[in-house]
Amino acid sequence: MNKTQIMLTALVLVASRAYATGERIDTMKTYELQDVQVVSTRANQKTPMAFSTLDKEQIRKLNHGRDIPFLLSLTPSVTMTSDAGNGIGYTSIKVRGTDPSRINITANGIPVNDAESSLVFFVNMGDFMSSVKDVQIQRGVGTSTNGSAAFGATINMQTDAPSLLPYLNLNTSAGSYGTHKESLRFGSGLLADHWSFDGRLSNIGSNGYIERATSQLNSYFLQGAYTGENTLVKLLTFNGTEKTYMAWDYASKKQMEKYGRRYNPCGKYTDADGKTRFYDNQTDNYHQQNYQLIWTQLLGKGFNFNVGLHYTAGFGYYEQYKSHQALAAYGFKGSTLTADLIRRKYLRNDFFGGVYALNYKQGRWEASLGGAMNHYNGRHFGTLVSVINPTVTNYPDTEYYRNKAEKDENSVYGKLNYEVGKGLNAYVDLQYRHINYRIQNPDDKYSTAQTEGWRYDEHYNFFNPKAGLFWQINPNHALYGSWAISHREPVRNDFEGNPNPKPKAERMNDWELGYKYQGATFSGGVNFYHMTYKDQFVLTGEINANGEMLHQNVGSSYRQGIELQGAWKPLDWFRWDANATFSRNRAKDWTVQSDNKKPLNFGTTHLSFSPDVIFNNTFTFDYHGFAAALQSQYIGEQYMTNDNNRNLMLDGYFVSNLDLSYSFKLKSIKQVSMGATIYNLFSKKYFSNGYASATYDDNGRETSNETVYSPQAPINFLAHLSLTF
Repeated sequence: MNKTQIMLTALVLVASRAYATGERIDTMKTYELQDVQVVSTRANQKTPMAFSTLDKEQIRKLNHGRDIPFLLSLTPSVTMTSDAGNGIGYTSIKVRGTDPSRINITANGIPVNDAESSLVFFVNMGDFMSSVKDVQIQRGVGTSTNGSAAFGATINMQTDAPSLLPYLNLNTSAGSYGTHKESLRFGSGLLADHWSFDGRLSNIGSNGYIERATSQLNSYFLQGAYTGENTLVKLLTFNGTEKTYMAWDYASKKQMEKYGRRYNPCGKYTDADGKTRFYDNQTDNYHQQNYQLIWTQLLGKGFNFNVGLHYTAGFGYYEQYKSHQALAAYGFKGSTLTADLIRRKYLRNDFFGGVYALNYKQGRWEASLGGAMNHYNGRHFGTLVSVINPTVTNYPDTEYYRNKAEKDENSVYGKLNYEVGKGLNAYVDLQYRHINYRIQNPDDKYSTAQTEGWRYDEHYNFFNPKAGLFWQINPNHALYGSWAISHREPVRNDFEGNPNPKPKAERMNDWELGYKYQGATFSGGVNFYHMTYKDQFVLTGEINANGEMLHQNVGSSYRQGIELQGAWKPLDWFRWDANATFSRNRAKDWTVQSDNKKPLNFGTTHLSFSPDVIFNNTFTFDYHGFAAALQSQYIGEQYMTNDNNRNLMLDGYFVSNLDLSYSFKLKSIKQVSMGATIYNLFSKKYFSNGYASATYDDNGRETSNETVYSPQAPINFLAHLSLTF
């Protein structure tokens, strides 16, 4: 019996006792208990920081099958990209120009980031947002949270509250490139005044805009909850199973001119007859299973606490056809042969631990004391499926490498928000993190690492203070200012190639100053930020042999900008939302080596993948069940390297989406909603990502370059239907 079956059995046993007599609980108390889960890691209206929150209804209007980054794309300072070109499969998000490995992501306050890469692979979380109550994006360092450090943002997701009334909801979508989504949500409502059960089953599939960039994503979410007068206990599990055809190698402009914008070089090889072919199983395959047990308790006199235990199990591999490989690198000792081969690279990992927080709110005081203890164990290994060479009949070992990594993290934080005077709040937040990261061999090359000790055994101790003031001048106007420090340890890729010197931990100072206005028909705000770094890891524009983007420490750098937000609702049926970011992102004394290994100092340069301008605009019309939304986004030009080389650029682009829907009720159906979304309405041809590198002579003149790009889909659509019973 596997872990999922055990949990389902436990839920059935709990359900069999659900009708025991009990005291009827207060509905408002249920919501209060649910919110306590994340109160210690969330910003509120008196927190002196920049943040945005999307509620269930806002998520629903956007959630037709695309991945999480695209649902958050209209929040300030966000850019996103999709390898398949249509927002399904491998997608990623950047905030304020910082890459995805610097964005802290939690679900119910529990870390979601992979402990080694610090990334979140949203492809393993298909349709997760259908089970999310709300999501908060804190820009900059944000409040102290659990898991990896936040250098650009914290994305804090809270899953659905226990259902109070029974429901059944069916969501379907279908559209361009064979894209489809089927999602069934259900809930028992409150049973015997205390018990409830909720679940979701989802299937998402797409052929992708890019050739062969298929995705098959299956997932579920199950939750059993007990709600008492002052107690909420939730046991939940969610999973994701994905199979995607690789599309992460991208294509050069020359290749696209010859073969078209949808060209995908992944899996390309030449057969025995000299014909060009593409390997049909050049795929990524992964299964991720999450378990969370969460206990929330109201203690009276302003005190409450919550404890969360978690376990995540992951296993998967990607299979590749590799041409002209030196067999000696795969364990064929003494061989001078090269051959085509098919290989698999596996990862099996376990991540478990606990998070906790004791919270107090009474009168002028709000305080939290919390932390986390987590352990990660990852096993990396690779096997040969076959060698395409008739002279090779015996393999020395089908497993050509195996290594492991372990990571322990312990953190504790204390937060205090105190009203020092009428409308004036002082905020202090102190965090300590200790990390021990051990790696055998991060290169994934033929080795005997499994019999060796740790190549790296690194210890990091970080103290991250934060402080600020929030002044509610009157009901309409508020000012805030804050200062914060954050540190972040290197990730696995930073240790590849046995670098000398070893990668350093990075440090950031984040200064924020903001103003908010709230009126009857208009609300708005402005936020200034200045983030200075020491030893920041920046994307170089290059990739490693696995197709993963590489970082490099840069001594001094900074990101500074202004974020503007506004919402105007002059009529009940019309609303206008807009936000804009104008920023300056620079590395100081950026140095590369010439063709002759001469150091070249390019001085102050643009940081890669950090546009100076981002603008989002949404017009929403809502009248008697009919809704229409015109969403537009402008992303300014982006350098793909840090060399100030304008030959290695992503041009700016402006895209718009149009969403139309109509909702009504039937006698036997609580709500019917049908509609369609047209993406990239004006069919803009643009690139949202890429890889690039260049070489230079001793005078700093470019001698060669290599660039590939990620094209995004032209005009495409999804029709959607939702039925709620």
